[in-house]
Amino acid sequence: MISPGERSCENTGMKSATQPACSGVEATWQALQEDEGISLVMERACGNLLRIQNPDGHWEAELVVDSTLCSDYLLAMRWLGEDDPVLEQKCADHIRRRQLPDGGWNIFINGPSQITASVKAYFALKLAGDSPDAPWMREARANILRLGGIPQMNTYGKLYLALFGQFPWKFLPTIPPEIFLLPRWFFFHLAEMSSWTRAIVAPLTILNHFRPTRDLPPDHQIRELYPAGMENTDLSLRKHPRFWAWRNFFLRCDRLLKVYDRLPCHPLRQRALRAVESWMVERMGEGSDGLAAIFPSMLNAVLALRTLGYADNHPLVTKARADLRGLFVEDDSDFRIQPCLSPVWDTAITTLTLSEVGIPANHPALTRATAWLEAREVRFRGDWHVKNSHPEASGWAFEHNNRYYPDTDDTMMVLMALWRLKPRTEQFDRALRWLLSFQCRDGGWAAFDKDVTASWLEHVPFADHNAILDPTCSDLTARVLELLGLIGYERQSPVVLRAIAMLRRTQEPDGSWYGRWGVNYLYGTWQVLRGLSSIGENMEQEWIRRGRDWLESCQNDDGGWGESPETYDFPALKGIGPSTPSQTAWALMGLCACGDPHRESIRNGVAYLIRTQEPDGSWSENFTTGTGFPGVFYLKYEMYRQHFPLLALATYHKMVAPPHA
Repeated sequence: MISPGERSCENTGMKSATQPACSGVEATWQALQEDEGISLVMERACGNLLRIQNPDGHWEAELVVDSTLCSDYLLAMRWLGEDDPVLEQKCADHIRRRQLPDGGWNIFINGPSQITASVKAYFALKLAGDSPDAPWMREARANILRLGGIPQMNTYGKLYLALFGQFPWKFLPTIPPEIFLLPRWFFFHLAEMSSWTRAIVAPLTILNHFRPTRDLPPDHQIRELYPAGMENTDLSLRKHPRFWAWRNFFLRCDRLLKVYDRLPCHPLRQRALRAVESWMVERMGEGSDGLAAIFPSMLNAVLALRTLGYADNHPLVTKARADLRGLFVEDDSDFRIQPCLSPVWDTAITTLTLSEVGIPANHPALTRATAWLEAREVRFRGDWHVKNSHPEASGWAFEHNNRYYPDTDDTMMVLMALWRLKPRTEQFDRALRWLLSFQCRDGGWAAFDKDVTASWLEHVPFADHNAILDPTCSDLTARVLELLGLIGYERQSPVVLRAIAMLRRTQEPDGSWYGRWGVNYLYGTWQVLRGLSSIGENMEQEWIRRGRDWLESCQNDDGGWGESPETYDFPALKGIGPSTPSQTAWALMGLCACGDPHRESIRNGVAYLIRTQEPDGSWSENFTTGTGFPGVFYLKYEMYRQHFPLLALATYHKMVAPPHA
């Protein structure tokens, strides 16, 4: 570790690749050098992170996603009647640049064409003025038809088409606003759905009721994307082969709801619509950077407000549009839209990483980061309190402002960072109590809520975004153990024992663990091994060694590790893929957690990170390694290639450094 007082260089406290470091830093690094290469790599990586810190103390890098956000925004602009040809052209250029050689569009880097993304892209380009006879449009159309055309899209994609008359409303599943009136004692109510589903569904119930359809001229329609034509295609929701299946039960309910919609009188409908509007407006106001601070909800909310008759100059509409513009990114090469912002997550991991390297808590960069994180504690009792009766509000959200939805994962990471940087405070204890209150019935932790796990809801017709629930997951549960081990929590406490039991139950037969919030089995297995080691579990147990052995079995010949989001749909591909710096770092930390830093797999992984570092101290990574909704939505975190490799190298270096260092 680097001792306090030795990070006194101006600005970064690290030497650059081209300038000599101040004597204290240089002497400390020389004392640590078990391997000159590791030391130089860590120096450069630290310098890079400190260089890109924002003046107020936080870190925030771009979240890179697929083309659907620009497609959706362009469609929304047309639906709203907005005349902004410059922005429209930027969105269209973005979409064209991401077309694949086979004519389609994917949802993760190097992934195959995906039907919903491809139809949206084609439709957006056609609205932007691209001729259907243009070569790229002919290729897109042929690809879409090969994939089954519009009938194969997911529900939310079809709803966007319905807004333009390109899909019949009668074939969409009903999303009744009355669900916002259901009492909490009922077997189903709003809080039984995940937080992101609630935020997405709320504006959609308004659109589903009013069905505000914009007419398109014939040359802008996309009827050609129906393989047999719209009129000759059975667009009914598909039944399950078993008569008594949950799917068929909900389809019968949907038919009843459609009959109800056709009645001349709807006793509860107006009251329900007012409840939805009130719920939505409350969560779009101050303290939130848009509805749930995520793009789909934010965009749908703007459409819903227009449908409800809000004027364009209404303060709420003005704020909603400004929140959306806050997600725009533009540079010399491209215009992009982010799904949300990630400042708390980026800052917490980077702060923890720099602390692990040995930069002292009183370094100006970490002092600013600590203050910034502490100021963002959420003391508001958000939607989580419906399922969790814990009386004291605390926690951290992912974004700058999202007071209704702090999450457990960000809270875990912030607490680990704060623990390393300053004495234990009442704020720390308050947030820890809040976090522990989210332990679910099965012993695990979910992201935003407690026990939102009613599996029968996965068969609801509008649940094909694969995220209607907020299930417990091994990666979050293990990260809690990592935190508890760091602060010296009692290993034999019921909280810990229940969490370990959950991890044992969720281990795959080959020794790996599924990763819910990162791609995929590499992410889950790394975090479980690190969490078990931190809490003091015996890492020589057979079940734990199987996790280590699985990681080693996946190592590529170049020393790195890689895995594709395709593993969410095809688990047989787990652990297979081109090496990436972030996933190599995860695997290295998982192996280091097992206690022997001299294993050949670890040495080769370290060599890979040393060899692939860029001159500026970062690593290059043109792969998608973050998960939003498995099988539906993925993210490339630009910070992952910057801090995780350094965290892995620092973890390894501490294990092999001489005792006096």
